[in-house]
Amino acid sequence: MAQYIYGRNTVLSALKGHKVKSIYICDNFSFEPILNEIREQGIETKIVHKRDLDKLANGGNHQSVIGLIEDYKYITLKDLMEKAKKSQYPLIVILDEIKDPHNLGAIMRSCDAFGADGIIIKRNRQVTVNSTVAKTSTGAIDYVPVCMVTNLVQTINSLKANGYWVVSSDASAKLLYDQVSYKIPIALVIGSEGEGISQLVLKNSDFVTKIEMIGHVNSLNASVATAVYLAQIYRDRFSS
Repeated sequence: MAQYIYGRNTVLSALKGHKVKSIYICDNFSFEPILNEIREQGIETKIVHKRDLDKLANGGNHQSVIGLIEDYKYITLKDLMEKAKKSQYPLIVILDEIKDPHNLGAIMRSCDAFGADGIIIKRNRQVTVNSTVAKTSTGAIDYVPVCMVTNLVQTINSLKANGYWVVSSDASAKLLYDQVSYKIPIALVIGSEGEGISQLVLKNSDFVTKIEMIGHVNSLNASVATAVYLAQIYRDRFSS
């Protein structure tokens, strides 16, 4: 099986990772970094009409280039934890029923920016890694591994058995997100805007925290909340 990815940054990142099987471009496409990679790698290239690219991208902003790659390969929980051991302070982001692919793509960008070791998502009732996620991540998809699991509570218990402390974000919390010391292995749980984090996951968390806000809305977009948490975690761990 294979899937399409689109957008200059996304396709270029995949090309540099030697993941692209073939390329579709318009006849006036002139972005040299991609054209250079195509020439160097000898990748099969098809010149098509813009309307054909529109169909392949389902109306997404393809920027006149689409790549065909193998289906996204998820990492196992065991391999993710093994990878994270290389970090001074392991950090894994757990997403509880995030359904918007733009949110997942933006969260990937923040994870890459602040050095998270990977992301865990649920197999059901959650967005999977698709072309929209790849486009929104602007290349971060090639650096931030994603693990798909069936049961979040069982996964959390496995992480805790391996030394992780679980920090969940919930508006009902009394503890603020910057009142936790993050100089330990952390699994950060972010829920959906509509439903938040499930009660079972909250009950199995070591810390339930919130971002203090003074505005008229009582919640942040999931990707924005994740970025706020990750920035604080990085600051707590590495700022002098």
